[in-house]
Amino acid sequence: MVDDRADEPRTEHQSVRPVDAEGGTFELRVVRGPDSGGAKTIAATDPEMLVGQSVVCGLRITDPKVSRRHASVEVSGGRLRVRDLSSTNGTWIGSIAVGEVFLGGGEQFAIGDSVVEVRRLVDHPTRSTTETFGSLVTTSRAMQRLVPLMRRIAASNVPVLIEGETGTGKEVVARSIHSESPRANAPFIVFDCSAVSPSVIESELFGHERGAFTGAVAQRKGVFEQAHGGTLFIDELGELPLDLQARLLRAIERSEVRRVGGSDWIRCDVRVVAATRRDIDAYVLEGRFRDDLFHRLAVGRLALPPLRQRPEDIAELVARFAREVDPDAAPIPSRTIDEWRRSAWPGNVRELRNAVFRHLALGAPLDDDEEPEVISSGHEDVEGVLGLRLPFPKARARMIHVFERRYVEYMVQLAGGSVQQAAQLSGVALRYFQLLRARHRRP
Repeated sequence: MVDDRADEPRTEHQSVRPVDAEGGTFELRVVRGPDSGGAKTIAATDPEMLVGQSVVCGLRITDPKVSRRHASVEVSGGRLRVRDLSSTNGTWIGSIAVGEVFLGGGEQFAIGDSVVEVRRLVDHPTRSTTETFGSLVTTSRAMQRLVPLMRRIAASNVPVLIEGETGTGKEVVARSIHSESPRANAPFIVFDCSAVSPSVIESELFGHERGAFTGAVAQRKGVFEQAHGGTLFIDELGELPLDLQARLLRAIERSEVRRVGGSDWIRCDVRVVAATRRDIDAYVLEGRFRDDLFHRLAVGRLALPPLRQRPEDIAELVARFAREVDPDAAPIPSRTIDEWRRSAWPGNVRELRNAVFRHLALGAPLDDDEEPEVISSGHEDVEGVLGLRLPFPKARARMIHVFERRYVEYMVQLAGGSVQQAAQLSGVALRYFQLLRARHRRP
């Protein structure tokens, strides 16, 4: 806990002032502790910045009482949001331990034996724009903060590590970085570590000579050679076996590879962009990922926000996915889009894309007040639905609704009441089966 001293950080009610601007730039300066004098600035267009002992932290503090990833800061709504990341000794404002606090400038917060002063440098007026970067189009502040950094990364040649939940669009960002880089006219090669058997990953990455192993009937170039002059996108980096990480590190650092079964080193001019849904920092601490490879790849680092943190992008994404299915398709009702904006989307953009495809292919789900009419009227077969003389989309949606409900009830009965067993018999994920069952459960 922070000692009570005359120069202790001021409490929140003493210093937080209203700020109307959406933007702004803040300086964080260490005014007490072993790193006193160190400072970093963060603007509304910058991504979230970590504070702590780890080398990945934007504001690194070597105080032994500070956790590796102690806190995070970002500009949100014209204020500086400070979040404690479940640190060992907490984040304090005066004698108050805070989990999350919004600061307007002029405050101090304490972590360990160190004190950080927050100072506002610049305010910007509110603006609502659409930002474009490669094939990425966004109207959300959460993503727009990252675009300037993406542009700087694209113009450079440094390795990049893209982090984010599954389905957040990591490959879209990687392709956009490539298309906006000086290597845009060279190959963009994708290698998914999770889609290749561990026994052949080495061969896929670096290639092999004829006869190097059983089945190697011809010489083959690996993805490094295929990407020569361009960009190699390594997806699901966290799934790469530990014993291959040293070889990957050498290939990146030396720009050369040696095929399996070969003796010569082959020069490869490749820019590496990697992506992962794993917590690589935790993997490094657990010894499951080499720290030297991590530091080599995280020269440029992007953390993509999940879709639930950028609902402003839903409408644009829906329109784009609808055009993929049918450029002449009727617009999806605004009511549906509003409902989607309120959804959590654990599968992120990929889940939204599937929802749009399903909507256009199968029609909108029935409203809650339509199901009792179907049940009470006995119109639960094709002839009964036809007798209602509904428009085609509504008739189709009604039949799908009836089929799903009957199917779920039958499979649960067949499984003796076990929902998990019913999901296995149905060949669908348990979570999806539970959603179907909740949707069609009778009142």
